Amino acid sequence: MSPMNPTNPDGSIGPGLGEGLPGAGARRPRRAAAPPTYVLTEDTPVYVISVAAELSGLHPQTLRQYDRLGLVCPDRTAGRGRRYSARDIQQLREVQRLSQDEGINLAGIKRIIELENQVTALQSRVTELVDSLEGAAAALQQREAAVHASYRRDLVPYQPPTPQSSALVVWRPKR
Repeated sequence: MSPMNPTNPDGSIGPGLGEGLPGAGARRPRRAAAPPTYVLTEDTPVYVISVAAELSGLHPQTLRQYDRLGLVCPDRTAGRGRRYSARDIQQLREVQRLSQDEGINLAGIKRIIELENQVTALQSRVTELVDSLEGAAAALQQREAAVHASYRRDLVPYQPPTPQSSALVVWRPKR
């Protein structure tokens, strides 16, 4: 043994952690805890009412009024504070545009928003139904292919008569 390596080849003294114990394996390196990941989407409520008012160009009291009327309904914190998302800010700007530029009253704007939400919901439902239909059609084609693969090869497939035949058949009863 050299003075640099008294007992172990890696320079450590004595048995390693867990050595000699039943079921003890190689020591795993310590992993640092991964920081929590936050995914911010345009639906993530992050803006307090003062920031949302500044971003939308409206007064905070106007935002409260729109919330009471149901035009733009932000999420709420546990303490009942309003939190606006980027989508809410866009909707506030649209409400302001419809009101000021187009001259539509708030009841009309509310109806427009309801109809737009209904159209969006129906479009997503149509997408779901189309996906379901495509899945069913693919399953049907697979079953049809399985049936065709199981045919006996010595049989001749039936060919229905063509409806555009111009042949004339006369039937005479036997006497």
